Amino acid sequence: MKSILFLLVFCPFWLSAQVMNDELAIKHLLQQQVIAWNKSNLDAFMEGYWKNDSLQFIGKNGPVYGYIKTLANYKVHYTSKAAMGHFTSTILTSNL
Repeated sequence: MKSILFLLVFCPFWLSAQVMNDELAIKHLLQQQVIAWNKSNLDAFMEGYWKNDSLQFIGKNGPVYGYIKTLANYKVHYTSKAAMGHFTSTILTSNL
């Protein structure tokens, strides 16, 4: 009985803390991508992407499949800081 009571009391706090940690990790990742993009570092920018052949990126020319192909496309289309422009990221809603 004590175990069940402990779980009922502890689990909501643990889950809430985990959600906050996950959200902070995502925000940190997005900020790192902004920094990398604005330094014209596409390899570092792509660190936020899933490194898998099943990655699907949908751009103006339709879907591109795979991490390597997505990175290659970025490198073809964004060859200079001028071509890349300045990137910002705004979180529209947050639980924090």
